[in-house]
Amino acid sequence: MEKSIETIWKEGFLENDALIAPKINNLYTQKSIDIVEKFRKMYKINRIGIILFAIIILPISFISKIPYMGISMAFLFLIISIIANKFSKQLDTISKNVSSYEYLTSFDKWTKNLTETNTKLSRFLYPYVFITMIFSFWFGEIGGDVPGDKFVKAFINKFPDTYLILDFPLIFILFFIGMIGFLAYFGGKIGEFDLKLGYGRILKKLEVLLADMEDLRK
Repeated sequence: MEKSIETIWKEGFLENDALIAPKINNLYTQKSIDIVEKFRKMYKINRIGIILFAIIILPISFISKIPYMGISMAFLFLIISIIANKFSKQLDTISKNVSSYEYLTSFDKWTKNLTETNTKLSRFLYPYVFITMIFSFWFGEIGGDVPGDKFVKAFINKFPDTYLILDFPLIFILFFIGMIGFLAYFGGKIGEFDLKLGYGRILKKLEVLLADMEDLRK
């Protein structure tokens, strides 16, 4: 009776003198390298995109007369690029002079650390973006009129019974605080979704390959 593929693979891992073992090991080694290298290329492209966005948003924001947004967003993406570069250097330190299983395990730990950091940062990132957009609209162009003041005056004129705190509509304050709280609370989930959207397919392949290798090592 012919042996199943699974049986052959198990024997290849368990028996040092099995001829099939080197072939299976080479197969998993190649798969491991392919997954990591594909992720590395995508991560590099994303890091370059972040840096380019941080550079070009400044002149575009001044041309579009929303400089406060450009300055704030450029600062944000500069910080993100520094963090991404740190993770890129950590990825380069993963040794290839180990078994494919150890290599993938190290990479898996790195991706989990990346995901955890991205989730934590997202709780601050999305509220920051919201605050930046509000203040950019409010103060408008540098040295120009303040659109926010005009908006408040127009709102009060239309709704004279609006409750005010320091001449500012309470409903605006509640909305502002509510949105910041909402984005801070769900920011981590949004960050996880963004990460899965970009790298989900590769991370799934990594999960499946690791599971296969762990099963065969039992």
